[in-house]
Amino acid sequence: MDTYTITRAFADSWALLALFLFFLGVIVWAFRPGSTPGHRDSAAIPFRNEDKPAKEPRQ
Repeated sequence: MDTYTITRAFADSWALLALFLFFLGVIVWAFRPGSTPGHRDSAAIPFRNEDKPAKEPRQ
């Protein structure tokens, strides 16, 4: 067997399974209980200083 055939067989089996499990893990992590406040806070970042400019940091 040449290298291409071995890597192709690996990619078609175990690598595909690993990437699919990683994808499922990301989905479960994003929709886990208790993550809603963090997602809402991140979604509101563009609107935080809508009424007045942000304060200048002190040096």
